[in-house]
Amino acid sequence: MDIRSLVKPRINPNIPQLSPGDTVKVRLKVIDAGKERVQQFQGVIIRLRKSIDGGNFTVRRVSYGVGVECTFPLQSPLIQDVAMLKHGKVRRAKLYYIRKLSAKQARLAERQEKVQAP
Repeated sequence: MDIRSLVKPRINPNIPQLSPGDTVKVRLKVIDAGKERVQQFQGVIIRLRKSIDGGNFTVRRVSYGVGVECTFPLQSPLIQDVAMLKHGKVRRAKLYYIRKLSAKQARLAERQEKVQAP
């Protein structure tokens, strides 16, 4: 039995086209002690998984010298917005090698977008 026959995946319209190496700022709703607030998580996308249920993406950042990774589902209604800050120039689909590098070494070069003349 296929999961698509049971549940229709709905991709969140607030999420732009993502790719590994991009630096993003994810704004998500968090409920603490009955209060709802918006929390931001800024970092580099190291993994993008597409699957039948919509997929997910993993964002990594270094906070106070400790690497922190969060995985967000693409169809989550708790994600309020994903802002694209930078497009990284990478040649791999999964950037797990960044885990072994320090924060300064893990910086990626920015990808130049090609502009076509009219």
